[in-house]
Amino acid sequence: MRTDLFDFELPDNAIALRPAEPRDSARLLVVHPVKGGCARDDADLADKTVSDLPSLLNPGDALVFNDTRVIPAALSGMRTRGETQAKVDFNLTKQVSDSAWRAFARPAKRLEVGDRVHFGHSGESCMLGALDATVSAKGEAGEVELAFDFSGSVLDDAIRAVGVMPLPPYIALKREPDERDRQTYQTVYASKDGAVAAPTAGLHFTPELFAALDARGISRHFVTLHVGAGTFLPVKADDTDGHVMHSEWGEVSAETAAALNEVRGRGGRIVAVGTTSLRLLESAARDGGLIAPWSGETAIFITPGYRFKAVDVLITNFHLPRSTLFMLVAAFSGLGTMRAAYGHAIHSGYRFYSYGDASLLFRADAGSGA
Repeated sequence: MRTDLFDFELPDNAIALRPAEPRDSARLLVVHPVKGGCARDDADLADKTVSDLPSLLNPGDALVFNDTRVIPAALSGMRTRGETQAKVDFNLTKQVSDSAWRAFARPAKRLEVGDRVHFGHSGESCMLGALDATVSAKGEAGEVELAFDFSGSVLDDAIRAVGVMPLPPYIALKREPDERDRQTYQTVYASKDGAVAAPTAGLHFTPELFAALDARGISRHFVTLHVGAGTFLPVKADDTDGHVMHSEWGEVSAETAAALNEVRGRGGRIVAVGTTSLRLLESAARDGGLIAPWSGETAIFITPGYRFKAVDVLITNFHLPRSTLFMLVAAFSGLGTMRAAYGHAIHSGYRFYSYGDASLLFRADAGSGA
C-alpha cells in the first residue's frame, strides 16, 4: 500500500511531554469500527478515561501485558582519538554479546572504527571505575557497534549507573530526561531488563486499576518483548512493500500460551496491552488461532490485509503518521475507522505518543483487511 495513505497532520502541541498523573487518569478513546469503515472515514467513538477500562471489558476477558523493563540506554560520551576529543551521544539499541551493543550515535560523523569513548564513572557506590568502549564497527544512518571494557552483569550495572532513560526523539528534542522519567517511563509491572523503549500502553496501569480489573473477573497475563529503538523509525519507502521491519526478541511461555488458549476456548477475548504484546502474540499464533509457546526474534510487519489470529481487542497510545504502528492499528480496526478516530482525537485535544492518552480498539471483521 502507498505510505501516504497513513499520513495525517498533527499539531506540535498535541505531543505529550509528561504523562498524566495519576497514570490511569489519562483519556481513553473507545473505537468500534463501523461497516464500510475501510472505504470511508467513519467510526463509533466514545470518550472515556483509562480508569473506566473494567466496565468496558467483559468478565472472562484476558489482558496481555509486555513485562519488559526499559534500561537507561541513553549515554553521553567523550570520544578520544590521539590528542583530540569530541562529545557524542548514544542510544543503545540492541545487545549483540555480553560486552557489545549496537547504538545510534549523534553525530556519527565524529566516530571512526577504533575510536575510544569514555562515558564517565559508574557511580559513587560502585568500585568499577570508568565505563569505556571502543567503536568496533560503523554502519549506515548513524549506527555503530560499541565494544565495552566490561561485560555481563558488570556492564549492566555500569550502564544503569551512567545512563539516562531513552526518551523518544519527539520528547528528547524538547526537554532533557530527568529522574522523574526513571519512574514514569517504566510500567509498574516491568520485570525483565532489555527494552530501549517503553511499551507505552502499559504506562497507564496502576495497582488500583489492577484491583478493579480483578474484581471484574478480567485476568492478566504476561509476555516479554524487548522493544527496540526501531519502533520510532519512520517508513521512508513510498510503498509498504519497500519497508524493512526491525526485529525484536520476545517470548511467550508455555504457561501463558495455555492460559490464553483456555480463555479463547471458553469464549473470552484476548486483549493486547500495546502493539508490542499484539505483535508477539500474532508471531506465536497458528492459523487456527491457537497460541503456541514461542521464543526468538520477530520482525512481523502488520499492514491492512493482515488476518489476525490471536488478538480481539487492543489498548494502545496514539502513533506517529506514516509509522508502522499506525499501519498496524489501521489493519486492526480499519484505515477509515482510524482516520476518523485520529481526527476526533486531534480535534478533542487528546495527547499523543509515548506519554500521551490511549485508545481501546475493537477488531474489524476477521479478514476485512481495512
